[in-house]
Amino acid sequence: MRNITLIVILYFYYIDLYCQDYKNEVHTIAFYNLENLFDTINDVTINDEASPIMETSMNRTSVYQNKLKNLSKVISEIGFAETGSFPTIIGICEVENRLVVEDLINTGKLKGINYNISHFDSPDNRGIDVGLIYNQDYFKIVREKNIALEMFDVDNGKQIFTRDQLLVEGLLSGERIFIIINHWPSRYGGAERSKPYRNKAAELNRFIIDSINVVDQNAKIFTIGDFNDDPTDESIKKILKTVKEKNKLLSSEMYNPYEKMFDDGYGTLKYRGVWNMFDQIILSKYSLKDYNKINFYFDGAYIHTESYLINQDGNYKGYPFRSFAGGNFIGGYSDHLPVYIILKREQ
Repeated sequence: MRNITLIVILYFYYIDLYCQDYKNEVHTIAFYNLENLFDTINDVTINDEASPIMETSMNRTSVYQNKLKNLSKVISEIGFAETGSFPTIIGICEVENRLVVEDLINTGKLKGINYNISHFDSPDNRGIDVGLIYNQDYFKIVREKNIALEMFDVDNGKQIFTRDQLLVEGLLSGERIFIIINHWPSRYGGAERSKPYRNKAAELNRFIIDSINVVDQNAKIFTIGDFNDDPTDESIKKILKTVKEKNKLLSSEMYNPYEKMFDDGYGTLKYRGVWNMFDQIILSKYSLKDYNKINFYFDGAYIHTESYLINQDGNYKGYPFRSFAGGNFIGGYSDHLPVYIILKREQ
């Protein structure tokens, strides 16, 4: 009886998927580390006192509003050159709570877009979360779930509380896609010492991807985020099983368009004069046109690198123009650059 029920469900799922009135469409899926988007209220349940906005000696309300204004400007421009419209889906990290994301989508040009939010509070020690902003005119959430990453300190065995991984299943103009939003453990204490934590995050991410593929081996899956590792690191390359070439891609492998960019010297943040590519959007095989003759397919990956997002002079010339430094708001945007991909569907 259970098998019959499953067959009926799958039948109507595929009828719904393939019998739609398709038309030419183009959409942007983006990811942006918002660099400590905290509010001005002291939440005694988390360590928000250590956030840059709480440490600043300037007018915090003004700083918060300027921070929102700057971020809304950036988001409104991501992918606009390719699509002529604002991004449809934006994964985000380093947000304190749902309220700050609500304030963001009600600021500047974003206010006029029918944006909604997927967000869960995570147990992170710093009180920062991941989230998803999406345009309800094109994307409908079917299911959303935060999946905890359980880790323990390698020295004392105590549990480490970090960001959840957010899984969102939804319909993009009627077509089912899966998005996983990530903010993996940082390199605090050194890259090698903290490496096991990111490998653990990669194992969880791979488990989520494999679980989706058990149900639908042709699923369009996008795992996006600040991985705190480069495309060539073990967590990405070996555990997530990513490749940089689209041809002859195995079903179990994921395509990472940002690996070639990284090989060519590009990145999304800079540390000690060297670019890192921590922010990435990684795709399943059936998101690519070569393996997907109809419906949405991948049509290019980019880093949003407008000149105003980069310091033009000073000691940090050539670095992303961040929001906070030395306990003050310096008028910038984020210490990370946004990344985005274009999805296209042709009639």
